[in-house]
Amino acid sequence: MDTIQAATTWQTATVVGITDETVRTKTFRLRLERPTPHRAGQHYVVRLTAPDGYTASRSYSIASPPDGDPEIELTVERLEDGEVSGFLHDVVQPGDELEVRGPIGGWFVWEGATPALLVGGGSGVVPLMAMLRLARRTGRTDLVRLVVSVRSPDDLYYAGELPGPETTIVYTRRTPPGVVRPPGRLTVADLSAAFDPAATAYVCGSAGFANAASDLLLDAGVPPAGIRVERFGPTGG
Repeated sequence: MDTIQAATTWQTATVVGITDETVRTKTFRLRLERPTPHRAGQHYVVRLTAPDGYTASRSYSIASPPDGDPEIELTVERLEDGEVSGFLHDVVQPGDELEVRGPIGGWFVWEGATPALLVGGGSGVVPLMAMLRLARRTGRTDLVRLVVSVRSPDDLYYAGELPGPETTIVYTRRTPPGVVRPPGRLTVADLSAAFDPAATAYVCGSAGFANAASDLLLDAGVPPAGIRVERFGPTGG
C-alpha cells in the first residue's frame, strides 16, 4: 500500500505505551497494523466508534521522528468535555486497539536537509518535536533552532528531552529557578536570536499564537514565503 492510499484507509493500531507529559497531556505509543513511512510534521486521525455506531474523530500530530519504526507516538492534550481526548486519557490502556488513518499532510513537513526555525506554542510543539528528534537522530542539529512558548515549567512537553543547545524555552507566566529571562510573551528578540536567513520557519499553535508569532517573524525579517503555519483550532477534543 502506498502512502497516499494509507492516508485514506483506516487501520488498527495497538497501544503499547502511555507516558504522562504534563498533568493534562499524555503521549500514546501505537504499533501500526500496516506501518507506513511518515514525514516530520505530519499527523494521524484517531476515530472512536460507540456501540450505537456514533463516531468521533480528531487529528493528532506525530511526535516521533521518521525512522522506519512500525510504532508512532501521538501526544494528546486532555480538553474539557473533549470526546476523543477524554476517552484516550481516562479509558485507554496499553493493549487496547484504536482506529487510525494517516499519515496526513504534505506542506507542514521538514525533510531534515535544510535550515529550519521551529516556533511552537503549548501543544503546538508536538510536530516540531518530531522535527527536532529527526535532526538529533541524524546528527543535523546545526540545521534547526526550536523556540517554545509555555506558561510555566509544569506545562512544558517533553521536559526531560526537549532542552538542549538547539532550543529556547520562553516562559510566559512563571519561570524555573535560574532562568534569567523574566516571564512574558514571545518577542522579536527571542526569535531574532535563533533566526537563520536561510531557514524556513515552521509555526504551530493556537490561531492566536500562530498569528502573533507570524507577525513577530515578519518583524524579524523573515519573508512571508519563508513561513509555514499550522493552526490548532477548537475541535471539541
